Amino acid sequence: METFRNDRLENRKITISDVAEALNVSKTTVSRAISGKGRISEDTRQKVLAYIEKNDYKPNVLAKGLAQKKTFNIGLVIPEYCNLVDMPFFQNSMQGICEEASANDYDVMLVTAAGETQANLERMIANNKVDGVILSRSLVRDHNADFLKAQNIPFVLMGTSKDEEILQVDNNHKAGCIDLVGHMISSGVTRIGLIGGSKNYVVNRTRKQGYREAFQNAKLEPDELLVFEDCDKPDKIELAVKKLVEARAEGIVCMDDAICSAVLQILARKNISIPEKMQVASFYDSTLLRNRKPAVTSLLFDDRALGVLTCRVLLRYMQGEEVEGKTLLGYELISRESTLFGKKE
Repeated sequence: METFRNDRLENRKITISDVAEALNVSKTTVSRAISGKGRISEDTRQKVLAYIEKNDYKPNVLAKGLAQKKTFNIGLVIPEYCNLVDMPFFQNSMQGICEEASANDYDVMLVTAAGETQANLERMIANNKVDGVILSRSLVRDHNADFLKAQNIPFVLMGTSKDEEILQVDNNHKAGCIDLVGHMISSGVTRIGLIGGSKNYVVNRTRKQGYREAFQNAKLEPDELLVFEDCDKPDKIELAVKKLVEARAEGIVCMDDAICSAVLQILARKNISIPEKMQVASFYDSTLLRNRKPAVTSLLFDDRALGVLTCRVLLRYMQGEEVEGKTLLGYELISRESTLFGKKE
């Protein structure tokens, strides 16, 4: 009969007990030498450090966590339900978060949240599974943020909040929206409609504010009859486009790619050519719009960089370092064929 042997037993990494036994010191002494804390002679410290370097000793994360009263985990709260167009944002920002966490010996635990329900987050905190939390979406009434504040859990919002007690890292959506709409206005288009999603999301309110300020900067008043919010279903987007066409809008700005994709399909069915009869732009860029014909003018944000910085701020904050209360990342306005100022001659 064939026999098997677990070679990992022979090749296993040495433990803190092995180090202590080899040097004839206590495990506490080894732990103090590694952490740099506690009373220990410099000669002993150097002897321990030299031994573990020679033998490639790496402290067990669980043991290290127990010694420092840390889990070396951070929680990432993501929406339980998000549409296909939302996925690139969460995937890219999550990649940045995981890269930064890993570089600092942390792991990332995902937890989903639906609406006002935060049972998953509460259970994770109650079981002491994380040292800090990243909230990936900002809501006007954010129960997750309220809960974390009440529990005195370090957290960072990957978004914007009016609550100045919350650490925030976000893309500069308002400046980007002002820039994009301002470009359309400067090309001579002033009857610009706006179609947005849920007013419960802070980012949508921020984008609307940028839309309005672009008109104010041009010393114009936006036509509120051309603004449609809470268009989170196809029939609502269809109705908004119908009213904008009837109102002789010259352009449509969409708050996100999901809405923009639907608008493009509706205009195509109505045989309304872009940009000749209707200019179209989006406040968020993705391959979904980049590969359309015509390609859509939009704002490009670096979601991965957003994730990296958000995680970095959280880790620094957990370590007791001083961090900025709010940090905004830049953007790039990508002019493409769907608007006159982006149209190739």
